Formats: sequence, C-alpha cells, structure tokens
Amino acid sequence: MKKLLCKGLGKLLKIFLLANIALFVVFFFDLDGKLMFYVVEPFLKKHYDNMERKDTMKSPYDIDKFPKYEYDE
Repeated sequence: MKKLLCKGLGKLLKIFLLANIALFVVFFFDLDGKLMFYVVEPFLKKHYDNMERKDTMKSPYDIDKFPKYEYDE
C-alpha cells in the first residue's frame, strides 16, 4: 500500500515538474505572444478587413434631426 502511494505521488510530482517546465518555456520564449502575432492576428485581420461596412461618407448630415429638448422651469 505504501509503495503504491509513493508511486502515485512520484508520478504526480513528475507531471507537475513537466508542466512547470513547459509553462516556463512558453513564458521565457514568449510563445503565446508569438502565436497571437503570427497566427491569430492575421486571421482576425483577414476576417475583419473583409467585413461589409456602412459607408458613413454617403449618408447625409442633417442638422435638423436632433431632438428638441424642452426644459421645465
């Protein structure tokens, strides 16, 4: 029973150490930032640059369309 418990704790310790090493490598080399810059950002740019947008220069500017404000004194 004690041997099985030690084996289980040893495996958990190895998994914990490997996870810490992997996270340190990601942090040290800024791999998450590089992933965002080289993969995610170009995908988002391509998606949002091709979106249909309303041309605001073609809509008329009517100054009379503002609501009339009434103040009670």
